[in-house]
Amino acid sequence: MMLGLLLARAGIEVLVLEKHRDFLRDFRGDTIHPSTLQVLHELGMVDEFLKLPHQEVRELRAQFGETRIPIADFSGLPFPFIAMIPQWDFLDFIARQAARYPGFTLTRQGEVVGLLEEDGEVRGVEADTPKGRIRVRADAVVGADGRHSTVRDKAHLEVIDLGAPIDALWFRVSRGPSDPADTMGRFDRGSILVMLNRGDYWQCAFVIPKGSLEILQKNGLEAFRSRIGALLPFAADRMGELASWDDVKLLTVQVNRLKEWCRPGLLCIGDAAHAMSPVGGVGINLAIQDAVATANLLFQPLRAGRPSLEALRKVQARREFPTRMTQGFQVLVQNAILQRVLADPGGSRQVPFAARMLGRFPVLRRIPARMIGVGVRPEHVRSPAA
Repeated sequence: MMLGLLLARAGIEVLVLEKHRDFLRDFRGDTIHPSTLQVLHELGMVDEFLKLPHQEVRELRAQFGETRIPIADFSGLPFPFIAMIPQWDFLDFIARQAARYPGFTLTRQGEVVGLLEEDGEVRGVEADTPKGRIRVRADAVVGADGRHSTVRDKAHLEVIDLGAPIDALWFRVSRGPSDPADTMGRFDRGSILVMLNRGDYWQCAFVIPKGSLEILQKNGLEAFRSRIGALLPFAADRMGELASWDDVKLLTVQVNRLKEWCRPGLLCIGDAAHAMSPVGGVGINLAIQDAVATANLLFQPLRAGRPSLEALRKVQARREFPTRMTQGFQVLVQNAILQRVLADPGGSRQVPFAARMLGRFPVLRRIPARMIGVGVRPEHVRSPAA
């Protein structure tokens, strides 16, 4: 959607295929990072965007046992907060902005099922729609269809799996007027719970060892409720809101990236090119940065016609370094911290040394804030308004 907006703004004809009827589904990732707010600012849209209902997270905290530690302070960034907003509202906003440009078309219920290929080059896609199957020819096909990308699979692009020892269970618990306001991570003897303040409810992620959901389910829903209630004592009386396991959604964590992001006529970006761990909540940030870089690098080749393979490869050359750096950090956190906490249910509640330093020296909190809020090699809008 962001790439479609940027290219249409540059005067290029764009078709975005969205396989669902609308954007109303549980995306989980509802974080709009300072770097994305900066992009919207550069497009002259940020003031209008921030009129949408949202929450602002200006600091991240972690709780070890009963000790709360501030770990990231966004006050030093140009936009000093993460905007928490349902992702469907963000996508609807981008769609409305893009619709102002005559070259932009959004086709809903258009599910890509295959690629059109000639002489080893991708020339378009086949898609199923309510009116039947269509064939769309294009100078370039961009797969931005997530970690289970159909475009990537049909293109037979090689995936490098970095591994992930964790999965996450997502669920909601209503938020009371006397609840704390902090968005935080809770670490407590074999348990990790991330709590995102969404105004009238908590969006929660309970981290589990990979593949262990079946064991939790065998122990029963009541045991799960009790465990979560112990981590959220102020909301223990609301655990009945988890009426069944249908209220608990499994996110199978993947950390991987493509060896080559493109073929002649085709490019993958976002999770289709590099699935990210939920550590830091930066997957959306990386995807939007990919879109900005892609528009910056391809608007001129697209204006001239069909981009060369060399032009498509420039996107990977630009974005692979921040991808590798971010994934390296995520894998380190997964293996050195999260996996160890989960494997030691009787472990100490002692605050780790790094967290103690972040709590003691406020200036250090700018480092994780920049990593999460801005990332490595942030992109700025260079594509023009035609």
